[in-house]
Amino acid sequence: MEGRLFTFFGAIGGHGQEWIILSHLALTVVIVMLVARAATRKMALVPTGTQNIMEAYIKGVVSIGTDSMGEKNAKIFMPLIATLGFIIFVANMMGIIPGFESVTGNINFTLALAVIVFTYYVYLGFKENGAGKYLGHMMGPVPALAPLMFPIEIISHVSRIVSLSFRLFGSIKGDDMFLMVLLMLVPWIAPLPGFFFLFAFGILQAFIFMMLTYVYISGSVMMHEEEH
Repeated sequence: MEGRLFTFFGAIGGHGQEWIILSHLALTVVIVMLVARAATRKMALVPTGTQNIMEAYIKGVVSIGTDSMGEKNAKIFMPLIATLGFIIFVANMMGIIPGFESVTGNINFTLALAVIVFTYYVYLGFKENGAGKYLGHMMGPVPALAPLMFPIEIISHVSRIVSLSFRLFGSIKGDDMFLMVLLMLVPWIAPLPGFFFLFAFGILQAFIFMMLTYVYISGSVMMHEEEH
């Protein structure tokens, strides 16, 4: 990718953007699957090691969604959101390691994640409420306002794709550039505080993506919940 002087995968297959993105995406997926496998290989009533860490992570993901949609719904949508958050976290952390790239620093990847979230919560809106009620909700409380409110609501929903994708992409891309400059100016031990901040920002961006996903999904399903 642009802005990096060296990557290990680039040394193997060249520094073409497609190869760099695909190779680091494959590595990210492999890491996620290995961690998941390690956490579930020997399940125990008293968790230890990787199982303990992943159970704490899952509980944290559920707690993120509890405020917006309640614990029951948060658990229902936890598998999707926990998977997205973990992939984003691993990708963000990979970008901190010199010689590797973060796929979340590429707009194509973050845009794909945003489209997945958008498609899923729109699908839930139609499924849980029916087309009439879901679309009618976008037309405002008064029929006379429908010609004005409906286009605004459509733009608002589509803008969420831009918001999700560019927020994550911009933050991680900025972190990559900051790290590159930092390593060029002050190599060896001096950049360690900078690595700590990049680590914290990587966790924060994964948290924000999960939180917003929960909020968007809750907006689709809570209309159905209000009837009960």
